Amino acid sequence: MYQYTEFDRQFIRQRAAQYRDQWERHRAGQLGEEEFRPLRLQNGWYVQRHAPMLRIAVPYGELSARQLRALGRIAREHDRDYGHFTTRQNLQFNWIPLARSADVMDLLASVDMHGIQTSGNCIRNTTTDALAGIAADEIVDPRPYCEILRQWSTLHPEFAFLPRKFKIAVTGAYEDRAATAWHDIGLQFLKNEAGEVGCRVLVGGGMGRTPITGALVREFLPWQQMLVFIEAIVRVYNRYGRRDNLYKARIKILVKAQGQRFVDAVNQEFRDILERDVGGGAHIIPQAEFDRVARSFRQPIGLSDRPAGSMPLTDAPPAYRRWLQRNVQPHRLPAYRAVTLSLKRAGQPPGDITADQMDAAADIADRFSHGELRVTHEQNLVLPWIHERDLKALWVAAREAGFATPNIGLLTDMIACPGGDFCGLANARSISIAAEIDERFADLDELFDIGDIDLHVSGCINSCGHHHSGHIGVLGVDKDGQEWYQVSLGGSDGSTASGTAVPGRIIGPSFAADELADAIEALIDTYRRRRAMGERFINTVRRIGIDPFKEAADAVRRGVTAAPVAQHH
Repeated sequence: MYQYTEFDRQFIRQRAAQYRDQWERHRAGQLGEEEFRPLRLQNGWYVQRHAPMLRIAVPYGELSARQLRALGRIAREHDRDYGHFTTRQNLQFNWIPLARSADVMDLLASVDMHGIQTSGNCIRNTTTDALAGIAADEIVDPRPYCEILRQWSTLHPEFAFLPRKFKIAVTGAYEDRAATAWHDIGLQFLKNEAGEVGCRVLVGGGMGRTPITGALVREFLPWQQMLVFIEAIVRVYNRYGRRDNLYKARIKILVKAQGQRFVDAVNQEFRDILERDVGGGAHIIPQAEFDRVARSFRQPIGLSDRPAGSMPLTDAPPAYRRWLQRNVQPHRLPAYRAVTLSLKRAGQPPGDITADQMDAAADIADRFSHGELRVTHEQNLVLPWIHERDLKALWVAAREAGFATPNIGLLTDMIACPGGDFCGLANARSISIAAEIDERFADLDELFDIGDIDLHVSGCINSCGHHHSGHIGVLGVDKDGQEWYQVSLGGSDGSTASGTAVPGRIIGPSFAADELADAIEALIDTYRRRRAMGERFINTVRRIGIDPFKEAADAVRRGVTAAPVAQHH
């Protein structure tokens, strides 16, 4: 993972010291609430429904065991003993009093962490594939480009007050595991026929009230020009983006409204920046600078390239075989695997992790993965450096710590935001809905029979649970002060298994909270009746359309019980 330089550390510590000074002046009455608010937001401090919320950046998802232990200490000493991993590879704490905020910032800085630009109308934490640098299908390692983006965008004076928040996702593999089409800018690194590295550039993706996938604006951009082209995009957005209407301020609205005129304006700004580069002002990335950053991503010392050979599974426990099937993925090094520690378990909201669990995951990472972890878009943790000979021992350790649920990619591996239990913007709760669905589909045999399916739950239209991209999407809505839930089908994040990124289609009127789990079960039962041999849920939806599913869900409202589905175990 990236090794911070002394400059990096000094920068983070100075930022923490600046925040302490700002907080103390606020507490002394020298900075009013309106003056202090943007200062705390720029460091990740929100005020939510019940208490302050701190969002901590985990740049492109890389996390060390040492950092995770520090997060566990913050959870234990300053919060209510837990944190929450988000879909944007950040960690949130929901109960830290502002009176302790400066102490928390100092503790974060001591392990090279911060909350800079996790809030506000600026370029937010850049995200990428959790398997970046280790994926078997990787074309280009995107991490050095992500780090260059982080360094360039951090506290960028021109882009600190954009019309709205701005999110960039980067991938470098055949499989898009970063959902790039759903971001303000999506970069897909690849190589042309000559072997040169560049990227496809998508602009204008986003969820919220108006779900739109990104438009292709450049088929192949040389990597050296990445920052210049992004600067051109953000300048055009900063110049022409709506500031009079919060709901129409995202770049997706500008791209949709202007179409080719937006692309032309970006290309003209791009040319202007390059033509004005008389004194080297354009941010062309020098080879030497790229090499310096790339060298900072050090491969762990002591990796072995000797495979352990085939391991007979005849006598292996069924639970271990299931775990190998769902939680273990190929690696670019033949002797290694990437292993997911599932944070989805009964009785715990998706993405939540306790202080003890943070410590346990850190211990496992030190023992098996050279002290490194990754945060995934799906709110789990990945161990990137697992030798195949250690898989059985790792499974035992993960099972003892509660991380070995073999449900990765299955229905209970759902994405969910904190919802109305915490967020002041939410219309409905997400946690209780996730818990009811998890309880309804607790049987592993049934889960494996259902197969791969993405279930995403959002507590409001802001779509922090990415409901638009779920094979099944659930959106909390308010009706006369009551919690209701809208259901959509057929969404995709753009991965190979799910096909082109598209928003799901709403299947009809909303469901009451006590109807929703029944409605989800009716959708699943319809799929199991109508699927072809080996067909995934998303493919069945696309083949037969949403009408059969809509009819099954409508029957729930009418109180009609469907015939039981034959089991195929």
